[in-house]
Amino acid sequence: MFLDHPTITATNSFTEPDRIERLTRVYGYAMALADAAGDSQFVQKISQIHDHKGTLIIFWSEEPSETEKDYFLKAWASKIGDGSNNVEHEI
Repeated sequence: MFLDHPTITATNSFTEPDRIERLTRVYGYAMALADAAGDSQFVQKISQIHDHKGTLIIFWSEEPSETEKDYFLKAWASKIGDGSNNVEHEI
């Protein structure tokens, strides 16, 4: 069991606590995609997930592959996410 999961934060999370809940679902969706693909190193590359006014920002501790970036794009664009393609990656 991996216990060092990324920090999850959101702009205005105190007045809009549902933002953190949405990010938790998006993180789970991305993790499920990685798990289904057999990508066991995925979780170790992520240091923080942040929602800034509808833009998902993923902070990586090491360079992600395009496939790994796509996990978050699919999750954020889904009905459990924001429904948009507003995803940025920071290393």
